[in-house]
Amino acid sequence: MGTPGRPWTRWPVGVRVVVRRRLPEGGLGDVLGELLSTDDDGVVVRTRRGDVAVAAADVVLGKVVPPAPPRRRPGPPPGAGED
Repeated sequence: MGTPGRPWTRWPVGVRVVVRRRLPEGGLGDVLGELLSTDDDGVVVRTRRGDVAVAAADVVLGKVVPPAPPRRRPGPPPGAGED
């Protein structure tokens, strides 16, 4: 199960991951989100901005990360309800 040198092939679909990738213009960038698919050719991650495919040749590092913390609802403004 999984391909040596391609650890993402062992990640279960649906987990939250971060993948560091090489960018076309040079440098590196991170993709954070839910893992939609994985194979020897790379991964597809659903981010807040949409689905991102990362080719295996562009993956530098990656790992499974904890679920995102729940979003906090905005509370009442300071001093609200004081009379």
